[in-house]
Amino acid sequence: AHQDEHNCVVIIYCFLDSNCSAINEMTEVSGNIQLPSLEEDDEGTLDEPVLTTLKRDGKAIIKKCFHVLIPYRADKSLLHDWDLWGPLILCIMMAVLLHSKDDSGDHTVHFLHVFLLVWGGAAIVTINAQLLRGKVSFFQSVCTLGYCLVPLTIALIVSRILLIFAGTTFKLMFTIKVIVVSASLVWSVWASLGFLSNYLPADRKALAIYPIVLFYFSIGLLILSQHNAF
Repeated sequence: AHQDEHNCVVIIYCFLDSNCSAINEMTEVSGNIQLPSLEEDDEGTLDEPVLTTLKRDGKAIIKKCFHVLIPYRADKSLLHDWDLWGPLILCIMMAVLLHSKDDSGDHTVHFLHVFLLVWGGAAIVTINAQLLRGKVSFFQSVCTLGYCLVPLTIALIVSRILLIFAGTTFKLMFTIKVIVVSASLVWSVWASLGFLSNYLPADRKALAIYPIVLFYFSIGLLILSQHNAF
């Protein structure tokens, strides 16, 4: 039973991080998943200190976010080194910030709504690209779309700050909010296309780009629809 629990932890970790080498180095499968011993797995990462793993993954997340914010200097090879930790953190941040109530106390946007919109939307966009014979894998595309939420996440934070100080200047604050969200929307689309455009078929690129724009546009509308600070 202890071995089965250990195997489950390994599979979940490797599902979220493409750097994990344990699954690729499994020696044999006959009923139970057999893992190599620590002596044989010198290049593995499961036996390293937790703090070392967190530092490495944290640096990788920051590096990917940096390349999203400066897409013209982006390293396209990062697409092959995908992970879902960064998109998960950004999704949780957006879900928490968008979770709000109206004046009557009823919830206007739930945490689950945002969570499903982000992951469901990214999955649909990816499946559409693959049906159009795109050459990007499912998790690479979801990772890219998730990381390209960075500009919209920043816009959401700015939007929340503006709502706190809106007061009698609501129209002015809303105008600034529209400008910020619109710029972030263009930035997210630009960054995602910078990573994915080369993997999309040239003759069907418009059909693949349209869902990407619609995906980020729907999130931008969700940010603009919020009128209460917290």
